[in-house]
Amino acid sequence: MKKVSILIPCYNEEENVVPMAEALVELFNTQLPQYDYEILFIDNDSKDTTRVLLRKLCSENKKIKAIFNAKNFGQFNSPYHGILQTTGDCTISMVCDFQDPLELIPQYLEAWEQGYKIVIGIKTSSKESKFMYFLRGIYYKLVKKFSDVEQIEQFTGSGLYDKAFVQVLRDLKDPKPFLRGIVAELGFERKEIPYEQPQRRAGKTSNNFYRLYDAAMLSITSYTKIGLRIATIGGAVCAALSLVVALVYLILKLCMWDQFPAGMAPVTIGMFVLMSIQIFFIGFLGEYILNINDRVMNRPLVVEAERINFEDKKEVE
Repeated sequence: MKKVSILIPCYNEEENVVPMAEALVELFNTQLPQYDYEILFIDNDSKDTTRVLLRKLCSENKKIKAIFNAKNFGQFNSPYHGILQTTGDCTISMVCDFQDPLELIPQYLEAWEQGYKIVIGIKTSSKESKFMYFLRGIYYKLVKKFSDVEQIEQFTGSGLYDKAFVQVLRDLKDPKPFLRGIVAELGFERKEIPYEQPQRRAGKTSNNFYRLYDAAMLSITSYTKIGLRIATIGGAVCAALSLVVALVYLILKLCMWDQFPAGMAPVTIGMFVLMSIQIFFIGFLGEYILNINDRVMNRPLVVEAERINFEDKKEVE
């Protein structure tokens, strides 16, 4: 009997973890009895009662596992680490707030049985904010246009990954992983399944401007050179314009000594404009350097505080 691992990352999901676990168990018992399963929740240092509820779930069903991170290690490291700890013949990653419809799981498995080692969900529409969906669409298109490798539009990370691809992820040893980019860059032939993203079942999203900005910068600095190219070309253009302005100012000053107004206003304005442009590009370059720095330090993806229902605490390296 094939074993399916379901990975559920969570953070402050006290209203959703129990319904999610119950829905998944019901799904396997009624619609997918031909599969063995494990459900792995990886908690990213929740501050509510999520961990209390997970302990209870694990005590009632040994097929439900939990990993408690020692602190919050971010929205990318925690689920990536969770995937590496699964033991199934395939791993399906779903969010805890039901915005990845559970109806996708049978579709993922059907495509997997057809031979696809990667099956992913693609959002075709969303019942969440239409404005945010629109902005994300623009972001995906920009990254896709300027990326050196293929990028997948409206792919959030929900999908099925065969154990062969999970092993690729283990061997990669990336301390700053961006799963969506890795799937596109290193993944096997995949099947894409469209779906409409529903609203959160309950609770409040932990996403904010900083988290969205962090996600955007990670993808841009990992898979595009556009920032560096803009800085190089923009710097060259600004330098050329500055030289032209300086020469014109000098000629006018020499030819129209008496009529040309005195003062340093043009020079001062030009300096401030150039300095602001330089500061912007220094910050942009800093994002690339920060990305490099995180990878060079090679710190662990997460530090675990506790594991529950793992037969061996080092069951998966």
